Amino acid sequence: MIRDMCREFAKEELAPYAGDWDRNHTFPSEAIKKLGSLGLTGVMVSPEYGGSGLPTTAYAAAIEEISAGCSSCGLILSVTNSLFCAPIGGLLFPIYNYYM
Repeated sequence: MIRDMCREFAKEELAPYAGDWDRNHTFPSEAIKKLGSLGLTGVMVSPEYGGSGLPTTAYAAAIEEISAGCSSCGLILSVTNSLFCAPIGGLLFPIYNYYM
């Protein structure tokens, strides 16, 4: 379900604009806000703390599909989820399970 949702979003909302964003050095802030509203900026974060609470397989599928539509958006989501959410979640919220 996550893979299908992300594939459709990437096809409709990212791929048509990705080339222009890259050529113009534009940060895709509106696209990232939409990805956040889909729960993709905290895929493995517990719902108790505003995340989606999904396993790492869902995270991997989401990053793969989003990156297919726009590699920049995929990288932004990857950094948000792995470099920010994982360490902060593990330090501050003991119930955060990075290896679900």
